[in-house]
Amino acid sequence: MTSSPNSPTRSWVLEATIRTAPAADPQWQEQLDRLRQIASYDPKTQTWHARLGALDLAGMQMLQTLFDSARVHGTEVRLTPVAVPAYWDGPAFTRGPDMAAVLEAQADRGRPLGQLPLT
Repeated sequence: MTSSPNSPTRSWVLEATIRTAPAADPQWQEQLDRLRQIASYDPKTQTWHARLGALDLAGMQMLQTLFDSARVHGTEVRLTPVAVPAYWDGPAFTRGPDMAAVLEAQADRGRPLGQLPLT
């Protein structure tokens, strides 16, 4: 399911774009502490970004942190499959039908899997 970034097959990673939710100082710091562990901040867009190339233990922990942040703090998380960036040196997904089908699944009308609201 994963391949080397230099593989001749068409490969991709999941890009997480994260927008923090407004909160009082203790909750704000807790939210930032969660995100700092897995993502980098872009002051230009005022968003956090993380990439995932494998559904291994580290990848699942990253997703869990993102979902926990959304559930606890109301953090907005969007997951988008993107082409592997030139500088990426980690694992990457291939365009195999199994993962592509999961990511293209629609749970609500017109709403991709990575854009589901978390309750």
